Amino acid sequence: MANHKSAEKRIRSTEEKRILNKYQARTVRNAVKKIRGAEEAETLTKEIPVVVSKIDKLAKKSVIHKNKAANLKSKLMKKANALKVKA
Repeated sequence: MANHKSAEKRIRSTEEKRILNKYQARTVRNAVKKIRGAEEAETLTKEIPVVVSKIDKLAKKSVIHKNKAANLKSKLMKKANALKVKA
């Protein structure tokens, strides 16, 4: 257990940040799954900018790795471009 006030505060703040990061990462994963399951180009054009922005924010805060963020965005764009070609 922590022996100093600063260490106790660090434990509390770290736990709060961990919970928030976990929530945000889960939210983005669910949004990505939703987009991957979408079949309409209109839905993608509305949702992709929002999800890409969230992915960038997570990468900026090092919740996810920057390369993982790039891979996710790339795959989403491929999906969007494939649906636009069909429509």
